[in-house]
Amino acid sequence: QVQLVESGGGLVQPGGSLRLSCTASGFTFSRYAMSWYRQAPGKERELVAGIAGGGGSTKYANSVKGRFTISRDNAKNTVYLQMNSLKPEDTAVYYCNADPRAVVVGGGLGYWGQGTQVTVSS
Repeated sequence: QVQLVESGGGLVQPGGSLRLSCTASGFTFSRYAMSWYRQAPGKERELVAGIAGGGGSTKYANSVKGRFTISRDNAKNTVYLQMNSLKPEDTAVYYCNADPRAVVVGGGLGYWGQGTQVTVSS
């Protein structure tokens, strides 16, 4: 059975940091591109960051470039999202996605985690 289990969300003050983790099972992790999406109330789901199966290339939304870093450890079947300098507009539910296409191209194909809430507020 395919599972994507996320952790690391929570409440943080503006300017603070969080690290999200997503641990996968039930498929060949290294063959899948991994991405983080987010959806805020009243807004469409957006691609935040993605990483190719081998970790050789990454993509970021312009709004998070320089603040967020995506990485993966294929030996642990885990993808991470390090979030620094957090802003209130980063508040959203963050979802982990596994895409069978090796390169991040978007579209939300593949498997999804349950989502984890990130709230940035003073």
